[in-house]
Amino acid sequence: MDITTLENWLWEAACSIRGPLDAPKYKDYILPLLFYKRLSDVYEDEVRKLGQELDNEAWARHLAQEDRRLIRFYIPNGYTWPEVRKSPVRLGERLTEAMRAIAKENPKLEGVIDIVDFNATAAGQRILDDDTLARLMEILNRQRLGLRDVEPDILGRAYEYLLRKFAEGSGQSAGEFYTPMEVATLMACILDPEEGEAIYDPACGSGGLLIKSQLRLREKTAQRLGKDPHDLQPGDVQRPLQLYGQEINHVTYAMAKMNAFIHDMEAEIALGDTMRNPRFVGPHPHPPHLPSPSPKIGRGGREARGVGGEGSLRTFDKVMANPMWNQKFGTEVYENDTFNRFTRGTPPSSSADWGWIQHMVASLNERGKMAVVLDTGAVSRGSGNQGSNKERDIRKAFIEGDLVTPGDLVEAVILLPENLFYNTTAPGIIMVINKAKPHPGEILLINASKLCAKGRPKNYLTDEHIRQIYEIYRDWRAEDGVSAIITTQEAARNDYNLSPSRYVASDDVEPPLPLEEALVLLAQAEEERAEADAELDAVLCALGFGGWRHGR
Repeated sequence: MDITTLENWLWEAACSIRGPLDAPKYKDYILPLLFYKRLSDVYEDEVRKLGQELDNEAWARHLAQEDRRLIRFYIPNGYTWPEVRKSPVRLGERLTEAMRAIAKENPKLEGVIDIVDFNATAAGQRILDDDTLARLMEILNRQRLGLRDVEPDILGRAYEYLLRKFAEGSGQSAGEFYTPMEVATLMACILDPEEGEAIYDPACGSGGLLIKSQLRLREKTAQRLGKDPHDLQPGDVQRPLQLYGQEINHVTYAMAKMNAFIHDMEAEIALGDTMRNPRFVGPHPHPPHLPSPSPKIGRGGREARGVGGEGSLRTFDKVMANPMWNQKFGTEVYENDTFNRFTRGTPPSSSADWGWIQHMVASLNERGKMAVVLDTGAVSRGSGNQGSNKERDIRKAFIEGDLVTPGDLVEAVILLPENLFYNTTAPGIIMVINKAKPHPGEILLINASKLCAKGRPKNYLTDEHIRQIYEIYRDWRAEDGVSAIITTQEAARNDYNLSPSRYVASDDVEPPLPLEEALVLLAQAEEERAEADAELDAVLCALGFGGWRHGR
């Protein structure tokens, strides 16, 4: 399903409940029904596949009821989407019953699918009557949502659209930022997960990046075995990835759990504010589906299992994220941190980009690797300024290091095309940090700003663009007009500016500074002025001139 089809479909669904509900409430009813439709379509695929193996679909349904281990999950008889949709009366009551019955049969879905009462009333009358619900279900029934029908994170894409269209502004303020499927694919290729590795996303949203990692592993396994990824058997991937994520928004948290469940993936998703209250701390209980590790375990090692005290962050083999760009946190978040995360410097309160990066690095084991999507300014702000700059100084620490913190961690920076992301037309970057760089002292910079196809409403990366960018990274090569390899010394000479456009020539005129970036720079300048004023006041007070600067 392409973007236009999805958006037109959701728009029609929203219009069908216009009137009874305020626009910001549309998602509260459409999303649970999408959950239910997605679950039911995948279940039908499961039963059909079992029926093909037994050459009898009716017998397959009977066996699935008798032995739930034959399928990934179970929907009780009478409660599948087609059965409930045809209910002529009591539709709201039937929907609520169905979702609660499904959650009871599948405990991992408790608090995920059974969160809405479709029979609820307000001021003595139904919020959505049965006729309105029936009309909404008929519209949602027009699209099939099985695993082969739609992209893995269809729920995340739908949620982002509903937020953007009917709750304008709430998406960005809540940190919602859907990662385009092709960007997630590129990040998964770059991280190249191996069997049994622990993968962590500290701002996981609806779980799209974690799912892409597991799908990437399945694709690699399928290529090795000469199979279609959809035809892999449970034993083909002997040691699945261990997936972990934290999300602050309870709706997208539920969606991440739903996504992992749909894809039959073991994922531990925590709810909470990662920067203020990281949930993955202390010793790591070993997953029951893997053999107990040897003390001399290789890749991932004991550190990936989180060996350490309760006050330490759990560490992982790979970390990936697309946190909200230029998020604002007070300096007390960094200064009062008890997990020793921000050793390379305190980010400005106007942008938490380097706060997120430092949290992710602190969550890597000793040979870990990470990829993060950020605003382009994260790799250039402050370079060329007179005096100190917080972000530039943190970049310096990542490149040069010191006696306490190791440097030479930045492996690559990839400049993405503009107009890829939903809630901004600005381009972004993918930064790759590697604690075990295969090319020490070097940084690969890829200017992929022109490697896209023009689309409406958004541009996108084709499979060929993804392959081209990934192969440049994999082969570690400089290519005229696309990529350059610089040394850490060259980065230092350029005042730690890591913007690919600075090193890779482009025939285009340099675009004007995006408004969002200009606002961040202005906020940083005001913050630096306030700090300088406070330091000056302290000096004047020490000299006996307290209040002199303010005319007192």
